[in-house]
Amino acid sequence: MDAFTAGLLQRIKTTQTDLTRARESGDDFLAEVEQGELDDLHRLAAEHGVTVEPALTAESGADIHTAGV
Repeated sequence: MDAFTAGLLQRIKTTQTDLTRARESGDDFLAEVEQGELDDLHRLAAEHGVTVEPALTAESGADIHTAGV
């Protein structure tokens, strides 16, 4: 796995965690911001053929299926 892929997947994981915390705390604005960031990261992954683990995709509500690198 190259550095780009590893970094992107780590950013997705971190953003998902932040989104979960925002939702659990009831901070709707922050949850919306984090969801937007997560959507952008998933889109970037798809554009570069990076496979996103199903658990990350399912938790976010995103529907992105990408080809492996």
